[in-house]
Amino acid sequence: MEGYEAIGFDIEKHVYGEARYPAHLVIQDVLTLHGSQFRDASLIVASPPCQAYSYMAMPWKRAKAKASAIRADTTGDSLVELNRLFNACFRIQSEASAAAGRHIPMVVENVRGAQPWVGRARWNFGSYYLWGDVPALMPQSVKAVKFNPHGSKHRHGSWFAISNSKSRCQKVPGPSVLPAVDEESGTKIGGAWFSDPQSTFRRNGSRPPARKQASAMIAKIPLVLSRHIAAVYRDAALPWKEEER
Repeated sequence: MEGYEAIGFDIEKHVYGEARYPAHLVIQDVLTLHGSQFRDASLIVASPPCQAYSYMAMPWKRAKAKASAIRADTTGDSLVELNRLFNACFRIQSEASAAAGRHIPMVVENVRGAQPWVGRARWNFGSYYLWGDVPALMPQSVKAVKFNPHGSKHRHGSWFAISNSKSRCQKVPGPSVLPAVDEESGTKIGGAWFSDPQSTFRRNGSRPPARKQASAMIAKIPLVLSRHIAAVYRDAALPWKEEER
């Protein structure tokens, strides 16, 4: 939509309801990719799986135990395994830039719960948190005020999602200087993933294909955010300075 020739990489082909993947899709394990394959790229956008990060951000006993076990592993192997796909994005970018002889910008999207494990995000659009070459890309967001169902405010950093506690775990577009996100392009389906009886996950709990479809739909970056990223980096004269990198 912004004039790019887009090529996507994934380990399997997901089904987005009635829609199809809007670009050329290559089925390949990202861990087997070498950045030289991207030497001609203008921009790399990555969105590693967020389920493990989201789960460990939950106030559940098992979730806390899993996080504690990773932190207690003095070898660091558990942390490496947790972050292997996230870190692969930056390896690919480094290899791509080296092969191209120029810096190839990259934006990595994930959830807020990834921050304790991979470092603080550089910007966020609602519950979509971004790492990489973000400062040259994004405007400053207006911070959302969070409330519980009874109207009282949660402290800063609360795990409750924007608006109310029934939306916990759900990616929710937040206030921004970007154009407003409409329901079709930005709102996640599935309800509260685990607590809502009508949730796509709850209703299709025993059917893996349906769960995969729901997961793919929930993970989609809102169209308005995708187009903003694409439009900014499309311009050859973007305000990018070597010392800012």
